[in-house]
Amino acid sequence: MPDVGAAAGSAADKADGFFDKIVDFLNSTHIPRQVSDVDLGLFSNPWFLIPFLSLMGWWIYKQSFRDIILVLILMGIWYLSGTEYMQTLIVDGELQIGKILPVMFGGAAVLGFVIYLFFGRS
Repeated sequence: MPDVGAAAGSAADKADGFFDKIVDFLNSTHIPRQVSDVDLGLFSNPWFLIPFLSLMGWWIYKQSFRDIILVLILMGIWYLSGTEYMQTLIVDGELQIGKILPVMFGGAAVLGFVIYLFFGRS
């Protein structure tokens, strides 16, 4: 009878090596570092820019403006998360209520708009 455990282990090792190559490739493009730094230099990286512009062009061709708006909202949230204002929401371990309220109301407005995009129109 064939050893199923050994075959599964061998397949897992091969898959692990395959995913290691993908992770190494992504690390070589420096995209994760640019995203974590909230760096607008990400849009000068051709490994990100070419697929991103291709996707945007495809969505424009298909007239999928809902998807374009959602990506723009996500980019705006990503940009705002790196601003000085967001860095000062918590001072000495205390949440600054005066600063968090506009963020909460803005987030609620954006969430309402996204719900409208998905469910309010046909």
